[in-house]
Amino acid sequence: VQLQAFGGGSVQAGASLTLSCAASGQTFSRYAMGWFRQAPGKGREFVAGITASGGDTYYADSVKGRFTISRDNAKNTMYLQMDSLKPDDTAVYSCAADRSLARITTLLGGLNELDAWGNGTLVTVSS
Repeated sequence: VQLQAFGGGSVQAGASLTLSCAASGQTFSRYAMGWFRQAPGKGREFVAGITASGGDTYYADSVKGRFTISRDNAKNTMYLQMDSLKPDDTAVYSCAADRSLARITTLLGGLNELDAWGNGTLVTVSS
């Protein structure tokens, strides 16, 4: 599966933004998916994950209650709805896929350790 993230942009604090991750291939529904982000000068951070069926979701404490991950397997697309954005949310957001959600939520190495990963999309939140 090949992934491409898009939907980033520049917004003010408190605004909302929705990111999308489009997948090519016919096996999208077999993969757990996740979003990661990397802020300028900081390490990569797990943001949210979702099971292959979409039945279970997981979030980093920093975004819990503000971000919502979802997927549409019929459209081969995953989403990240981001509400109440803060300047600390400024980062490059990347999507990734793996057969194991646990590998996504506990990733310590690079995204290349997962089955697939996409390019990043920049989100800038100004105060």
